[in-house]
Amino acid sequence: TSLAKLRHIARKAAASDRRLRVVRNAPLPDGWFGKQWACATGAKVAHGEILRFTDADTVHAPDLVTRSVNAMRRTAADLFSVAGRQELGGFWEKLVQPQMFTVLSMRYGGTESVNQSPRVGNKIANGQCIFVRRASYDAIGGHGSVRSSVAEDLLLAQRFFAARKRVVLMLGVKQLSTRMYASLSEIVTGWRKNAFAGGLDAVPFGKIGRSILPLALLLPPLLELLPPLALVLWALGMGTASNTILWALISCAATLLWWIVVYVTIGENPLYALAYPLGALVLLYIFFTAVIRGRRVTWKGRTYISQ
Repeated sequence: TSLAKLRHIARKAAASDRRLRVVRNAPLPDGWFGKQWACATGAKVAHGEILRFTDADTVHAPDLVTRSVNAMRRTAADLFSVAGRQELGGFWEKLVQPQMFTVLSMRYGGTESVNQSPRVGNKIANGQCIFVRRASYDAIGGHGSVRSSVAEDLLLAQRFFAARKRVVLMLGVKQLSTRMYASLSEIVTGWRKNAFAGGLDAVPFGKIGRSILPLALLLPPLLELLPPLALVLWALGMGTASNTILWALISCAATLLWWIVVYVTIGENPLYALAYPLGALVLLYIFFTAVIRGRRVTWKGRTYISQ
């Protein structure tokens, strides 16, 4: 299994470096997500002034730690997170992942927008790579303060900021990379666990925001799909007004141009832009099923209720 392989790699690395230690986790307590419990366990046995939390599927450049710690000290950050490059391997990754990250950028903007925002709800971190000052981490309750949330990275950043700690997010596409999902089923399962349950923790305007979250999730892919759907209906002879067809043609052309620019910007084949309606359809399915499931999250063989 992947867990057995990871354990073997970790033990092999620890055998050649006395600074490394492989810690066996205690059984998962009630009310905890597995990742948070593992991070909390690691934090207890670590002794450094600065702690780093990272995912096992990330690839780190040799200078990642040095650059991050220097930037952390330069910016006086209590929590410093690196947003790396998302590696896109197969067809579905190249089709769906850009769509999903576009939705996220619509919500949060870039790193500068996140860093300059005075609102707690606009603070985020990338759980794939987070550095924290031990004293600040302990002061806000560590991962125990976000033990039962699927969006633990986002909430951890918000806990820090709410406690008047400095939170910084920076791009590091040459220092950090990961391939999040390798198949369509992994993409659907992975994003579905975060889309609605995690979105409830991220949406602004309190109860009002949470009540309209389903619409906010479903609207972007629906708006992408309506123009090509109108053209398909027209092509099938299912009468559509001429002004509607003109609107659909202009909308499809503009959206296609947008996705061409996106694919060129991220270094992928711009021909994938031609299939943007299919990507939007997958996105709609992910969001719809996430809304239906609510706070119930299934991941790595376990079912959780995100609080």
